[in-house]
Amino acid sequence: MAKNLKAEVIKNPVKHISGEIKKSAWSAVAESFIILIIGIMFVIWPEKMAQVVAYIVGIALVVKGGFEVFNYYMDKGQNDFFNNHLLSGIVSILIGVVALVMGPNIANVFRVILGIFLIYEALVRLNTASKLYHAGIGIWRAIAVLALTILVLGIFVTFNDIATVIGWAMVIAGIVGIVGDVMFIGQLNNFVNKVTGALSNEKPTSSEK
Repeated sequence: MAKNLKAEVIKNPVKHISGEIKKSAWSAVAESFIILIIGIMFVIWPEKMAQVVAYIVGIALVVKGGFEVFNYYMDKGQNDFFNNHLLSGIVSILIGVVALVMGPNIANVFRVILGIFLIYEALVRLNTASKLYHAGIGIWRAIAVLALTILVLGIFVTFNDIATVIGWAMVIAGIVGIVGDVMFIGQLNNFVNKVTGALSNEKPTSSEK
């Protein structure tokens, strides 16, 4: 009885924290998917997409940022292992507002906005890789490599003005981001299963019998 109670006391917080981490990870998957779709649109319609996408992305980023800031304060900043909601929300809102305000003139600066956003996403993933390293979770290397790939692509997009090339860079960045985040979620599931499984199979001590 005491063993089961002890196991549940430990397992419940582990499951709750892992749920919050996976929520953030799936949000990152959605962001990478959006980047992938925008990249494909740039490849297909390189001359027409900058302004249209700017408005769409601007609105999406403001909504996303507002939600993340709200979510951060609802959680009161807890579960900080993977909680980048406040910083991510503020950056998303600022980039979204710039995209909306620039409007018709967005074509000249849109690549810079996209590049900065990719660089920011890469830095968030590098931060996650650092946390995974300190937690002793082996997948940190793969996450770090994928993050560095996105960082290079972000810098490339920032300083390149050829729409089709920007589109392909975004397609690659989106695919890399999705792969990295799905790998992280899979590793997290394995880690949680091992922890909860070990707790369930833990033999009781003489004092717990």
